[in-house]
Amino acid sequence: MNENDSVQLIKYVFDVIPSIVFVVDEDVRIQEYNAAAAEFLLVERASILKHRGGEVLHCLHSNDVPDGCGRGAACKGCVIRHSVSKAFDGNCIVRHRGKLQILRDRQVVEIYALITARQFHYDGRMLVLLVIEDISEIAELHRLIPICSQCLKIRDDKKSWSRIEAYFKDNWDVDFTHSLCPECYAAAMAQLDAEVKDLK
Repeated sequence: MNENDSVQLIKYVFDVIPSIVFVVDEDVRIQEYNAAAAEFLLVERASILKHRGGEVLHCLHSNDVPDGCGRGAACKGCVIRHSVSKAFDGNCIVRHRGKLQILRDRQVVEIYALITARQFHYDGRMLVLLVIEDISEIAELHRLIPICSQCLKIRDDKKSWSRIEAYFKDNWDVDFTHSLCPECYAAAMAQLDAEVKDLK
């Protein structure tokens, strides 16, 4: 494979990643982006490159102050900016979950996202690969699982009830191991002692 083929392969791989991917500098200015980001942003390339992430994503706080994204009070808690800064500082893979508030068609949209940032060097520059994965569906499930307060069965979307283990196995392919918490262990031991005394 020659160098041109390698470049084409890397570009192809970059574009088939289904999550939003940006290459950013220390001020979260976008240097490059993939096809999923282009599809999400729906704006011209000139409106994306060299602009800060919050401005391009239409963060609710990107215009709080005249200096824009990264300069307002709310920006201090920005999960994207924090992840990028940490990746630049530590030369490590940074993963954080957070809630993004963006404007879409003049409506505030909340997106729960998993943000991954990784520093790399390219052409004498230090940059960060920034990946934004929408985990809103998982976050919503985590926040609102109807559970019976008596038997602890979970109700699914089809309004049927199942044991918690079966629910997570069927929906998320999660297996459970079983143990006893300290309170239940003490209660079980007390019951066992009482039953042993009754046998005597």
